[in-house]
Amino acid sequence: QRLTLKAWHTQSTAETLAALASDAQHGLTEHVAAQRLAQEGPNELVDCGTKSPWVILREQLTGIMVLILIAASAVSLVLGDLKDAVAIAVIVVLNAVLGFMQEFKAEKAMAALRKYATPSVRVVRDGRVQEITSLALVTGDVILIEAGMRIPADARVLECANLRIEEAALTGESEPVEKTTECARALDLSLGDRRNMLYMGTVASYGRGKAVVTATGMRTELGKIAEKMQTVERQATPLQKRLEELARGLALAALVVVTLVFAVGLWRGEQLYAMILTAISMAVAAVPEGLPAVVTIALSLGAQRMLKRHALIRRLVAVETLGSSTVICSDKTGTLTENRMRVTQLDVAGRTFDVSGPIAAPDDASPVLHAPTAGAEFGAVGDPTETAMVVSAARHGLLKPALEAAFPRIGEAPFSSERKRMSTVHRVAQLVPELPALQSGVAIVTKGAVDGLLNICTHVLAPGGVQPLDATWHARIADANDGMAARGIRVLGVAYRQLPHAPADFSAQGLEHELTFVGLIGMLDPPRAEAKLAVEKCTRAGIIPIMITGDHALTAQSIARTLGISSDARILTGQELEHMSADELATVVEQTRVYARVAPEHKLNIVAALQRRGHVVAMTGDGVNDAPALKKANIGIAMGITGTDVTKEAADAVLLDDNFASIVAAVEEGRVIYDNIRKFIRYVLASNVGELLIMLGAQFLSRPALHGAAEKMPLALLPLQILWINLLTDGLPALALGVEPAEQDTMQRPPRKATDSIFAQGMGRHIVMIGMATGLLALLTGYVYWRANNPAWQTMVFTVITMSQMFLALANRSERQSFFRMPFLGNIPLLAAIMLTVALHCAVLYLPWMQGIFRTVALSWQGVGMAIALRSLILWIVEIEKLICAGRRRAACD
Repeated sequence: QRLTLKAWHTQSTAETLAALASDAQHGLTEHVAAQRLAQEGPNELVDCGTKSPWVILREQLTGIMVLILIAASAVSLVLGDLKDAVAIAVIVVLNAVLGFMQEFKAEKAMAALRKYATPSVRVVRDGRVQEITSLALVTGDVILIEAGMRIPADARVLECANLRIEEAALTGESEPVEKTTECARALDLSLGDRRNMLYMGTVASYGRGKAVVTATGMRTELGKIAEKMQTVERQATPLQKRLEELARGLALAALVVVTLVFAVGLWRGEQLYAMILTAISMAVAAVPEGLPAVVTIALSLGAQRMLKRHALIRRLVAVETLGSSTVICSDKTGTLTENRMRVTQLDVAGRTFDVSGPIAAPDDASPVLHAPTAGAEFGAVGDPTETAMVVSAARHGLLKPALEAAFPRIGEAPFSSERKRMSTVHRVAQLVPELPALQSGVAIVTKGAVDGLLNICTHVLAPGGVQPLDATWHARIADANDGMAARGIRVLGVAYRQLPHAPADFSAQGLEHELTFVGLIGMLDPPRAEAKLAVEKCTRAGIIPIMITGDHALTAQSIARTLGISSDARILTGQELEHMSADELATVVEQTRVYARVAPEHKLNIVAALQRRGHVVAMTGDGVNDAPALKKANIGIAMGITGTDVTKEAADAVLLDDNFASIVAAVEEGRVIYDNIRKFIRYVLASNVGELLIMLGAQFLSRPALHGAAEKMPLALLPLQILWINLLTDGLPALALGVEPAEQDTMQRPPRKATDSIFAQGMGRHIVMIGMATGLLALLTGYVYWRANNPAWQTMVFTVITMSQMFLALANRSERQSFFRMPFLGNIPLLAAIMLTVALHCAVLYLPWMQGIFRTVALSWQGVGMAIALRSLILWIVEIEKLICAGRRRAACD
């Protein structure tokens, strides 16, 4: 029975090889490898079945709102009303095409995962080193690791020489991990702490090694992530939920009203065909046919604006979700930090120096080491720790070429995980004023972990010269080391020894003794400069920032405090999460702001726990380890620069500049978009309520006839007239409302509740009140004209309802602020839409061929003026409503 995946790191190399029936020197035989390949399958990530284009298209055509439109189109076609049927069908097709194009890309995550493996690998088989495709790897294969190589499968380290693996994409650890062959004792170590294991998809950044494959394909840690991505279902966004609720409500209301009118009409003796026509008219009036298309276009415009603010939206509905986010779960490395180590602090002889700020001009007294570019930015490639020190030295004028010329290296004792230090031997070719302690001869320089370094030091370099390393100095250095470490700073100690001649023994034992301790170097992956302000803005907006990282607890806690994410010591680690049930996590998730040393499944659990508490969760990340959580979250946000293809494909949005501040800008845009969608719904449904009232009220109006019974009022609006109002008169201004600029308090108010209806905050009351006012005014105007036998009475109703929409659009530019206090030219597209709509309506009134289509008659200018005057009352009614609501809000605050 082979060992389980989690147990490999606890086994010795001999036990591992025995369990896998392999040999470190000879590897597997070709025969055994072929057998295992047939049994285990190729070393690849299997596509578990992505969503087909036909399924995506079907989903676009099965929403409640779309089904209502399809039904209305079918009924119109059956009754021979081809114009209405075609117009509604065009809307359905347009909406489906736009939605399909956006959703199709969301199913490419698996393809990106499958391409993530290394195409070829050096393997030992039958005692010979050969190069094979990574697809042919099997458990028990012995592979050779070199710097720059992407690890092709999960493996147990057999041999290593300064082997360091970059695991940030899998664990979030910013610093390459030093690998060892020693077995670990604890069974429940996180992936980042399993120092004797290699994982598929990570990269060897330094050194070399040999390892035996323990898992391939979908059985690797990367494969487990891929499997989670296939099983995780995307959460419906708040906007989707609200629109579905709206559609169901409108469908029920339309059914009730249409049934009522149809029954009353038949009871009154109306003809069956006439009542069917009336029912269709009222169904068209009740359902805002333009809502799906207008919402889709509004989201597309919002996505374009977000792109200008460095946020690329992959799913349109995700645009609004950002605005309703209550929690942002952010990865640390590369998201809140710069993803590069930097020397921030030096401690020399008990004195501490901050070296993270600007560099002063160098002293010209040292032309050898100082360069004219000192203080500028320097780039370096290689191990993050080494490059951090090289860059820091260069920023202070100590350039690497000059140092190498002054102190050429003649030998070294490489770093080992057992000693946790390395030493280099240099010939002092040139004396420099900055380093008076170095005399002619040879200098041995050692750097490494402070505790071990102190054990081989006998002296310390103090301001007055070299002094014995007594208990006082030892305690002072240890305290400085502990203080840096407590702040999440990675600390290296530096010591040296001067010799007149080169040593005979260049081994660690020959070099590392009787050293003089120089000082401490503190390094940190620093927070982004703009991240702190972004966190503050999130907090003011009522959004909770949470850090979820695979890095060490102290480092995560330090960054969180610096950025203002957390002010207390509350932190949960992956080991603690491993032993928590879902219910236990749900009880502490509200109070926890920092999670450290977490695995991919922990991120999923955290997101799920937050969602259980009613939060709308945005999850940011850049590594493969983030992909399942990004897909599980209400909105996943990937880093565009440092993010892997896997993460980008799984995400709903991609930050093109990897800047946490861009998330805040995107949140603001999301809130603006939702506000504007609410304005559209307020605007459209108030009109539709008015249309329903007109159609329903006309059923009960009549006028005296010259002979016999009273004459009943005909249909006040024809089906095509209603469709014109809903698609054009509502559509153009509504679309223009979608580009209304942000209101002043957009980022000062808390997020709306996910459970709030689309009609929350008084919108339902507004729709009913304004709709009744609109309908009554239009109906009474039409009734007066019809009673007076004016042939333009139906055209007058058509015009009055159209003009009211123009004033209502102006009033709906803000739900709170008065129209008269807003800049008149603040939304030029809206003004253009109103003028275009008025022009098109005039064409309907006065062009003969359009009069025939819409069955209108030309109105006198007096009639048009009366319609405009009557409909301007709507603007004043809305403004009075705003004043009343503002007074109530002030009273509530007092």
